[in-house]
Amino acid sequence: MGKRSSVIRTLRDVAFDCSGGEHPDLALMGREIGRIIHSRSDELNAALGSLKDRRRGFERWLVAERARPGISVLVMAWPANYATPVHDHGGLWGLEAAISGALEVESYEHDPVDHSLRSQGRTWLGPGDATWFEDSETHTHRCRNLSRQETALTLHVYGGDLAQYLAYEQPGPSSHWIARPRHSEIAGRLTA
Repeated sequence: MGKRSSVIRTLRDVAFDCSGGEHPDLALMGREIGRIIHSRSDELNAALGSLKDRRRGFERWLVAERARPGISVLVMAWPANYATPVHDHGGLWGLEAAISGALEVESYEHDPVDHSLRSQGRTWLGPGDATWFEDSETHTHRCRNLSRQETALTLHVYGGDLAQYLAYEQPGPSSHWIARPRHSEIAGRLTA
């Protein structure tokens, strides 16, 4: 438990320190979180290994949250080959960093007028790599664990509580997408 507390607390502190003010420094946050993941990978794997072994499907674990300015820090466990639906983040900014495994992030721009989604490209994250997005009502993405056998773990930092978001589905061959409200579920809380 001591190892978990130390390394998780350090990641939480970096997220809190870099997110002060109206516009968080997401590039600095990504660099610092990546540095910690690289330099303390053995500690992280020891502290979070039980999440990889659970094999209970996709899970979100709350590390910490703060009301002012709003921020939440989570660890997510991604089963082998698991992919999210295309989804938004309720207008929040966010940062995602791979702790173990590899994640593909495919970004889209949502057009609220014609309800289409335009691909903005893909990013691949390995341990210590991070990607981020600004607070926007039009940013959406889909994430997928690239392993066919291993659970991946990621750290997510959001500019508030992502309790509700929209998931997009394409009912037919047209470019029209339908948005459906979803609620985020938390599997538990990690001690920080």
